[in-house]
Amino acid sequence: MAVTQFRGKRYQEAAKLVPQSPLSFEQAFPVLKQMKKAKFDETVNVVIHLGIDAKQADQMVRGAVSLPKGIGKTYKVIAFVQGGNIDTAREAGAIEAGADELIAKVNGGWSDFDVAVATPDMMPKIARLGKVLGPQGKMPSPKAGTVTTDVGTAVREYVAGKIEFRNDAGGNIHSVIGKLSFSDGDLAANAYALVAILRKMKPVTAKGTYIKKVTLHSSMSPGIPIDTAHLDVREEAK
Repeated sequence: MAVTQFRGKRYQEAAKLVPQSPLSFEQAFPVLKQMKKAKFDETVNVVIHLGIDAKQADQMVRGAVSLPKGIGKTYKVIAFVQGGNIDTAREAGAIEAGADELIAKVNGGWSDFDVAVATPDMMPKIARLGKVLGPQGKMPSPKAGTVTTDVGTAVREYVAGKIEFRNDAGGNIHSVIGKLSFSDGDLAANAYALVAILRKMKPVTAKGTYIKKVTLHSSMSPGIPIDTAHLDVREEAK
């Protein structure tokens, strides 16, 4: 029995539009927009299956990127900082900034924020928050760019929608690239920017094909397969 038979009518109708052959991003976005929309502005996502061994620490792919066209939302950012960096973080848009009091607040269960940034000198103090922020994916990390001496820039970028990504246990990267209301050109620009940054982060120990499979979908839609050969040709043409 087809999986779509267990889905709602909207999904089943949308599934009929999914092509049998992979498309380029430019071809896929119009198809995605032909599918019946929800009553809200759906988020557009890509799932990229990487040719890595996710069990190997040296093949983990993790980072952050400010997509050229934004992602259509802002984030609530807090900053673990002290001294003059407190005012710097707040002026940049942080909803909370501080040291011991903020640490105690978060340790007490407060989690109404999306991203936490910190200066390097604060890391020993917030180490105890690892058990709280780690499972939520909010623990500041140098790899994600959330541990930095340039607090103002980091806060501004994340408030504006800078996204973090990391591979899951299956070697997949799941990432937002915008909203369904975005133009096809803006969505394509974001998608290609994400692919480009992932290529630059290919682990030296990863063997064989690196970008193995790409799927595009919105919040409520089935996935549309993307032609990885097209991505390779586009990269070679640069």
